[in-house]
Order: sequence, then C-alpha cells, then structure tokens
Amino acid sequence: MGRTILAAVGALLIIQGAASAESINAGNRDASSDHPFKADAVATFDTPWAIAFLPDGRMLVTEKPGRIFLVTQAGEKTPVSGVPKVQAVQQNGLLDIAVAPDFASSAGVYFTYVAPGDEGSRLVLDHATLSEAGGKASLADRKTIWRQEPAGGGGQPGGIIVFDPEGKHLFLTVGDRMQPETAQDPKQPRGKLLRLNLDGSTPADNPQAAEGGVPAETWTTGHRNPYGLAFAPDGKLWEHEMGPRGGDEFNLIEPGKNYGWPLVSNGDNYSGTKIPRHATRPEFAAPLLYWNPVIAPAGLAFYNGAMFPQWRGSALVGGLAAQVLVRIAFRADGQPDEAERWQMDERIRDVAVGPDGAVWIIEDADPGHLLRLTPLK
Repeated sequence: MGRTILAAVGALLIIQGAASAESINAGNRDASSDHPFKADAVATFDTPWAIAFLPDGRMLVTEKPGRIFLVTQAGEKTPVSGVPKVQAVQQNGLLDIAVAPDFASSAGVYFTYVAPGDEGSRLVLDHATLSEAGGKASLADRKTIWRQEPAGGGGQPGGIIVFDPEGKHLFLTVGDRMQPETAQDPKQPRGKLLRLNLDGSTPADNPQAAEGGVPAETWTTGHRNPYGLAFAPDGKLWEHEMGPRGGDEFNLIEPGKNYGWPLVSNGDNYSGTKIPRHATRPEFAAPLLYWNPVIAPAGLAFYNGAMFPQWRGSALVGGLAAQVLVRIAFRADGQPDEAERWQMDERIRDVAVGPDGAVWIIEDADPGHLLRLTPLK
C-alpha cells in the first residue's frame, strides 16, 4: 500500500513539474563568427567520434570506422590495438569511450560500438584494460558487459557513457535504432537511458529493479537519438538528443520519467506527418530547452575550468547540422537557455574539457581535426 501511494504522489509531481516547466526554443538563434577563443588544430583523424581524458592529460580518441588512438596534447598519436570489429555504416560504428573512475589504479576503460551479427547489428558496451609497453598500447582483458537484446535496427544508436559523481554507477544512452515504437516498449532497451553497476549488473536501487530484465536497468524512457549526457557541477544529470524534423531536446534527467518519444515531440516526422507537441501531453517530461530548427547536438561537457572563468557552470554542446559550438547557461532557478553560439564551419562531434581548462573539440569529417580552444587574451 505504501509503495502504491508513493507511486501516485510521484506521478502527480511529474505531471505538475512538466506542466509548470518553461520550455525555450533556441532554434532560430544566430551563430557568431566573433570567437572569444583561438582554435589550434592538434591532430587529424578519420571521422573521430569521442574524446576521453586520462588523469595524466593524454586523451583517448575513437574513430567511427573502428580505431582508437592514445593522443598527447602535442598531437602525438599511438594506435591502440585490440579493438573489436564494428559495423561502420552511416551513423553506426565505434562510438563513445570513457575512463573508469578508478583508472589510476585499474587502467580500466569503457567503450561502445555497433557490432555486426547474423541477427542484425546491436549496440555493445565493453570494458577493457589499457595496457602500455614498449611505446605501444592495447586493450587487454576485453569483456562485453552489456549488449542490446534483441539485435537489429538502423542508425541512431546512442551509446554515450557517463559515471555518476560518486563513481559507483554507469549511465548508458541507447537510441531507438530508427524503430521509434520501441522507445515506449518497456521490454526493449531502445530509446532508454540505462543505469548499471560498473560491472554491467543492475543496481538494486533502480526505479524498477525488482522487475528484472530491461525494466530493471531502465532509468528513463522515451528517447530518440541521445548523443549527449553529463553531470553538472551541482550533481544534476542532463541529456540532449536529436529530434526528427525539428525538436532537438535538452533534458533534465530524473529517474523514472518518460520523455515521450515518439508520442510527443517539438518536431515532426520526415514524412511531413505531425507529431503532438509536448504541451499536449503533460504526463511526459518536456525539454527545458529545445531547438527548432535543429542544430543536431552531439557531445556535452560542463565547464568548471580556469581558462574561461565566465563559462563556469555552463554546458558546451557541439552542433553537427548547424556546424556550431553552443554554450548553455543556467538561471538561478535552474532554467537553461542558449547563451552563445559560435560558427565553426565544421560538424562538431564531441566536446571535452582538459585538466588545464582548455576546451577540446573534434570535427565529424575525414580528415576531422582535434582542436584546442584557448582564450584570445
């Protein structure tokens, strides 16, 4: 009885919160070519996808066709062997990479990719140890700790990896794989944000942990194509995802919530058919910020460094279609809004902040540059 009452109260709060939240459209904002930073090209890659900093300031950079490099801040590249075969077609391939919270002692890394298979491709999450010897690097003891079941689907894989501030849990975005209806199917991982233990097992305190299977792993539901996930300095979790024709979203993530795809969207289908807007279905969590027209957001990092003190607390987001770098600021009440948008003239795939406060971005191209952004003055 107690759990039933709590669930009802929680549902009421979700509806009230969604109804009162402000949803800002930043789609028509202009991009500035007047940059407060200089951008230095450090290295080039074949369709790079993700950047992850090691504690010593070096980076791991993935390439979508299926390669990983260990990269110094001077641009020296060491290939990392032991990468599994990936299905590198259109949006699919080798995706995100993240350094384990205990990397200093374990040398552990996590990475995602779309793997080929007789039953269709599937999103996979692996753990491995980064081994270095004799000037070479490799992935040792590689183990798959999660994979999409059932297999199959098109693009829109998601695959973003984030650890909670305590370093005890792993969050994984799973796109709808171009099968929109699966995002609302509780037995399908597609269109979900999952919360796992670091070994891939299910945390006992997940919202539906007692149900087992995919429902037990699910943190939130109703996502389309999530390519950004990060914790803010205040501990809140934010996600962005690509909408269909319009309606890219920037969402505050709260456990158990349903974000509505494909039942609601602030964009419409590519066929031209209309999708009901978030405002028509207050039981679904609406984005606090969205873009219509789209920017095609990719990569998300919160800035708390020393080089750009005016950006502290802001979120930095790359734009693929708009070829921009976006800074999102937050009001005192937590409401986000796009504060600045800079024209970069290339598709920006990922954003990361270095130990010294420099901002690093990569271009979704072949060749795609790894760029270091530092203040002009």
